[in-house]
Amino acid sequence: MKQPFPGNNNRISVIILFCVAACIRLFATNDQLVEKYYSTSLYSNISTFFRFVFGWIPFSAGDVLYISAILYFIWKCIILTKYIRNKSIGAIFKRTYLFGILGKILMLYIIFNMLWGLNYDRSGIRSQLMLEQQEYSKEALEEINMLLIDKVNACKTGSINQKISYPTPADVFKKTYSIYQEASVQYPFLQYKNKSVKSSFFGTIGNYLGFSGYYNPFTGEAQVNTTIPAFLQPYVSCHEVAHQLGYAKENEANFVGYIAATSSGDSLFMYSAYLDIFLYANRNLWRTDSISAKQFSEQLSPQVKKDVKTMKDFYRSFQNPVEPYFTWAYGKYLQSNRQPSGMLSYSEVIGDIIAYHKKYGRIGGE
Repeated sequence: MKQPFPGNNNRISVIILFCVAACIRLFATNDQLVEKYYSTSLYSNISTFFRFVFGWIPFSAGDVLYISAILYFIWKCIILTKYIRNKSIGAIFKRTYLFGILGKILMLYIIFNMLWGLNYDRSGIRSQLMLEQQEYSKEALEEINMLLIDKVNACKTGSINQKISYPTPADVFKKTYSIYQEASVQYPFLQYKNKSVKSSFFGTIGNYLGFSGYYNPFTGEAQVNTTIPAFLQPYVSCHEVAHQLGYAKENEANFVGYIAATSSGDSLFMYSAYLDIFLYANRNLWRTDSISAKQFSEQLSPQVKKDVKTMKDFYRSFQNPVEPYFTWAYGKYLQSNRQPSGMLSYSEVIGDIIAYHKKYGRIGGE
């Protein structure tokens, strides 16, 4: 029997999917429930399984998936354009088609949250370390700048004196795995099984769009842009593994990556983390007291200043009209996932480090 309203099935599916999505949002309002039943339970098993399935593949399966999705989207846009131009399409069919699109969007939202997105709503690393979240003073910010300068300079001098050269990206990824294994002795919640860190297919494109790494929630892989300067790659790798472990917010991934790298005893990883975090701390101080920030940055050793110049020249060479729009869009994505500061969320790691330093009386792996 012919259905008089072919859009009914799509409408019912959309209603069901909407109800599921609403339940997910309701569950996400309680960060303790998310932490206990999702982040450290369901998600932990899902991510470990994904890394087991895709980790052995020598290339990024997630990047292949993204390329396929982009091509599929382009194809669908072409078909949609043809439908719109076809004036013979009835209103019911148009409504059916739109319900189908809405259903796919809701399905993607549900899958994304179940595979990773709910981690944005967890209580996270501050709760695990029992750190107090509070405003920090200019004096505290200056103290952290000074402590980080000492660490950055010392690590750079040590690696030069020992004539340590930077490893290949593959060796960086292997070392990252070992570093997290070591860190998990002191911090059990950082236990990392089934390594799956890979070079991104979109390295050069990433430089134009302004990203150095990313996590794929659909394959559990961490991708690192291995075209960026070598001294940045160790910390980026640690940051992306933090995402794999369920620390979705950028300041949390920065903090977890920082803890792992600086606890390692590896001068290259420690230098990479200390340098990156110092740049955040110095920028934060610049917003309050630019003169003081400049005085601190001038205390970097000549070798460190050379690396900073190399980094700035590298990113400057890829500046283009598209990158600000991509950055704006990603900032909006962060804001929609409980990071109201948008792109500035990365630098909020300084508040965590100051709280960590106040509680334990040390910085990094001291």
